[in-house]
Amino acid sequence: MRQFIMAVAGLIDLAFSLYIIILVARAVISWVNPDPYNPIVRFLHRATDPVLYRIQRIVPLQFGGMDFSPLVLLLALSVAQRFVQATLVSLAYSF
Repeated sequence: MRQFIMAVAGLIDLAFSLYIIILVARAVISWVNPDPYNPIVRFLHRATDPVLYRIQRIVPLQFGGMDFSPLVLLLALSVAQRFVQATLVSLAYSF
């Protein structure tokens, strides 16, 4: 049972890491004027826009034309990643 929980913790950690990379890529492409019909750009927008729009509705973080909602999401994902990882590892060692 311990090995299974550790494997699940590793998969969840990997999923968080991949989404963080996608979010950083989305933030980087927002600095330039990318082709909106590029499949990579479309994927990045489809993967991040639903979450970013929710953050922007709750807390509008645009100052001087810069949108800081990706930074808020990045911080929240990092905290959630560490919390979930630590919780699952401690659960695995309790068995």
